[in-house]
Amino acid sequence: MNRMKVDEEEYWHSSKCKAFTFDDDDEELSQLKESKRAVNSLREIVDDDDDLEKFSWSGEPVGSISWSIKETASSSSNAPERRDSGLQKGSSSYPALPKQASSYSISSFFKGRNKLGSFQSLSDALSDSGVKSYAPELRRPKAEYKDYSSDWSPKDTVRRMQRGKICSLERFRSLREKLELLDEAVLVHDGNVITAILIFLKRTLKREILFQELEVRQVALRHLIHFLKETGEQKLLLDLLRFLDRTEEVALSQYREHLSIQDAEKRREFLKGCIRLPFSSEDAVHVQDHYTLLERQIIIEANDRHLEAAGQSEIFRKYPRKASILSMPLVTTLFYSCFYHYTEGEGTFSSPTNLKKTFKIPDKQYVLTALAARAKLRAWHDVDALFTTKNWLGYTKKRAPIGFHRVVEILQRNSAPVQVLQEYVRLVEDVETRLNLAMKYKCHDVVIDTYRDLKDRHQLMAYRCKVERGSAEEDKIDSILSNLQIRWKN
Repeated sequence: MNRMKVDEEEYWHSSKCKAFTFDDDDEELSQLKESKRAVNSLREIVDDDDDLEKFSWSGEPVGSISWSIKETASSSSNAPERRDSGLQKGSSSYPALPKQASSYSISSFFKGRNKLGSFQSLSDALSDSGVKSYAPELRRPKAEYKDYSSDWSPKDTVRRMQRGKICSLERFRSLREKLELLDEAVLVHDGNVITAILIFLKRTLKREILFQELEVRQVALRHLIHFLKETGEQKLLLDLLRFLDRTEEVALSQYREHLSIQDAEKRREFLKGCIRLPFSSEDAVHVQDHYTLLERQIIIEANDRHLEAAGQSEIFRKYPRKASILSMPLVTTLFYSCFYHYTEGEGTFSSPTNLKKTFKIPDKQYVLTALAARAKLRAWHDVDALFTTKNWLGYTKKRAPIGFHRVVEILQRNSAPVQVLQEYVRLVEDVETRLNLAMKYKCHDVVIDTYRDLKDRHQLMAYRCKVERGSAEEDKIDSILSNLQIRWKN
């Protein structure tokens, strides 16, 4: 009896709440961790158990078809009740609407069995006209539906085309809408959008209407002309230029068609017909020269082919032709003539001087081309004669319209001997350029004579260390340094 009384006193005087101490935190934290681990272990047991079934309060398995139907029907029927109760609270004068009974039943989903005895699927049952679907409809956002709608204005359509969106232009059927679309594209200064709309207009409008409207829209007109040139729609381009009364551009467009003609004879006949086109005065000269050049090339090609096949010419045997001269530029034709027909008289079509006179080739271009051709053949006498001129007193003098420094570079590229290089390095007027070229190409005599003329003893002694010992150049430097008649500057 006394023991029971002691236990009761301990029970009533004891408490689960403890006073705060710093030592209790670790103990409570460890207890919390242990309880968390216990809950996680129970959750793993429940999740791993595939045979565990859940039942609703009515005793039906959760997730079954009948449970889903009742849950959907109850949620749909509760919504009108909530709305009715809200209306009754706001105003008591409105009568409450009667609640509609659910027409769902499990039998409505199982209409029957097929021949194999399987049940009708849930999707087939819901697709029947007698069954009303209470499941929420999954719909796309309205913004996505607007991508495929036809309610866009011309301005919105252009903005979407700028962003790379797919837009159908077929809905713009009237001329006013199409022109508004083009004007909006011009305002945003986007060439790709302008070109895309022009392609649409070219396909849907008559040519006369399109040309009339583009005549007052110069930006769009330039885009269309460029597009037609790039795509090669020559007929439409010529019609457009004729409508705009641009006769010179029509002539140039027709002249450009010669590029697609491969046969030389047919191209010559085509160019002959182009001479009568209404070119400007400057362009007419170029077209005439083009026709004359091609005519010359055909004659030269026929003669040289015959000489090469017969083997009668030494230069064709030593240097066989690598390509045909037909349709080559004027400079290439001049180089060819200087290489194979340099010694011919001016009366022949293949003569370089005849080409220079006929096509009014400048002296610099002629000398540069002839020098390259003769240096390639290592014909140094022809090179020397190319720069030798006589004055009215009969004195000879060498003159180079291109500058002797360029002559030296061309000769060196063609492996000219040092004696030839030294002769032309001496003719360079600028002293510093002359010294640089002489040192670069090891023209020692030019360097020694230049330092002697400059009376620069120090530079001459420094250059003596760069030549070979015992060479003729070293002896020449020693002879100059020992000359007492030279008054050195240093």
